[in-house]
Amino acid sequence: MPHVEIKCFPGRTEEQKQRCADKIAEDIADILGCDLSSVSVSIKEIPREEWKEKVWDVDIVPNESNMYKKPGYTCDW
Repeated sequence: MPHVEIKCFPGRTEEQKQRCADKIAEDIADILGCDLSSVSVSIKEIPREEWKEKVWDVDIVPNESNMYKKPGYTCDW
C-alpha cells in the first residue's frame, strides 16, 4: 500500500497535479509490483516563505538518510 506525499510551491493547475499524481502512481505500481489501486498520492501546496519551516526542517533534514533522491538545493534563502 504505497502512499506518496508531494509537497510543492503553489501555482500548478488541478490538471497538472492530477497528471502528476496519475503518472507517479502508475510508475510506483509498475516498479514496486503492486496494484495501481493500492497506490495513493497526495499533493500539498506549501508557500515558499513557509518551505524551510514546514518542509526543509521537518521532512528533509531529519530524513536525509532515508532519501533516495536528495534535493540539489539548500534552504539558505
